[in-house]
Amino acid sequence: MADTPTTDTPTTDTATTDTPAIPPPPPYRPLACVLSADGGYAARLAAPGGAGRWCPERWTLDGPEPYAVSLPGSQPEDPHSQLLPLADGRVLILRRADGRYRPSLLYPTGPGTGEVPLGAVAAEQLALLPPAPDGSSAWALAAGAETTAVWRLTGGADGPQRVAVVPGHCADGVWLGRDGRLLALNRRGADGLVKAVVVDLGRGGAVSPLLEIAEGSNDRLLLADPDSGLLLLRSDAPGADRVGWGVLDSHRPVRFPEALHQPDVTVTPFAVQPGQALLPERCAVALRVESAPRPGEPCGAELPWVAVWRPGWRGLSYVPAPNGWLRTGRFTAGGELLLPYATGGVRCGLARLRPEEHEDGPRRETTPGAGRHRAAGARPKSEPGPGPKPGPGSGPGPDPAQEQKAPEPDAQVRCKPVPLGKAPLAMAAR
Repeated sequence: MADTPTTDTPTTDTATTDTPAIPPPPPYRPLACVLSADGGYAARLAAPGGAGRWCPERWTLDGPEPYAVSLPGSQPEDPHSQLLPLADGRVLILRRADGRYRPSLLYPTGPGTGEVPLGAVAAEQLALLPPAPDGSSAWALAAGAETTAVWRLTGGADGPQRVAVVPGHCADGVWLGRDGRLLALNRRGADGLVKAVVVDLGRGGAVSPLLEIAEGSNDRLLLADPDSGLLLLRSDAPGADRVGWGVLDSHRPVRFPEALHQPDVTVTPFAVQPGQALLPERCAVALRVESAPRPGEPCGAELPWVAVWRPGWRGLSYVPAPNGWLRTGRFTAGGELLLPYATGGVRCGLARLRPEEHEDGPRRETTPGAGRHRAAGARPKSEPGPGPKPGPGSGPGPDPAQEQKAPEPDAQVRCKPVPLGKAPLAMAAR
């Protein structure tokens, strides 16, 4: 999916009891850029004029050249507003005002912006879900301390509709099928553990377990590919928080490759290659690679690196992110990786990468800067990259000399065959 929304720290009211309390800021910051379900459009908040005058932008990405169209309203937007592009070119904006969230549809019309208000949702927190597979609907989660409501924001005759209520606190979700019926949510239960569950929106919000790797582990779903059944997840079942992979509706073990677990490095999958029917090992996965701060080295707004990995590979293939990368992207069915970016000189850019194919995985391209892939807008070779420095033990890539070693004993954690094997919803996901 792209950046994980972060939680703002609520403001503390230090005024007297006679002074009205200042409402806390929204708990979620919007993503830097969101792609539509089919990848034809993108949307982001931009401030081209500076001075904090935020304005929605719609990017068209499926033409010969990408281009951006501003969607200004009657006043600057709150930087916490959330955006979601639809497949028909309209952009849903979710604003917070007067203690309510108010979704509207924006579209360019002549010199101005057309807007269709969709109603309001009364909630303390409301976060947009990733684009629905149908490309035309927008969904959101209203998370509470004990329950989470699933809202459909578009398509209702009377405005937003609450479709399901899920026990527990759910902050994010992943769509499992192309029909938009099955939604996986990472739910924190009463015991404090996070487990991924499946919500069947076609059966009134019926809930079934999805991930149960170990009894006391936290198991989050990160991405899912409906064509191959590939699941990317994060779990602490191996003894540390690690990224792993499994296959939907399968009793095969959940695996935690050493390539995805490097010291002082965080890898976050954000795109999976579609169209690989029943071939999860061949799916290319794009990862955002970020290193921890090192003594004497600044760590701030520098861009992360991009890595490409397949479940059948033992290592990663690294490429430098283009300047101004917006930290998201998508794969085409043919294996091309598309990365949107914006710089002071390029308002709307789309880098196109085609990772080299090798039968046994990347050829020693296991450290940032070693990859030979170039993209439009990428940093020149003479410019130092922001990611981890190359060299054994200092970067996220494994030592090439150790690349062919067998996985460590904790590289595989066998999944209990209960949740997916017996859940009646599993087959419907494909």
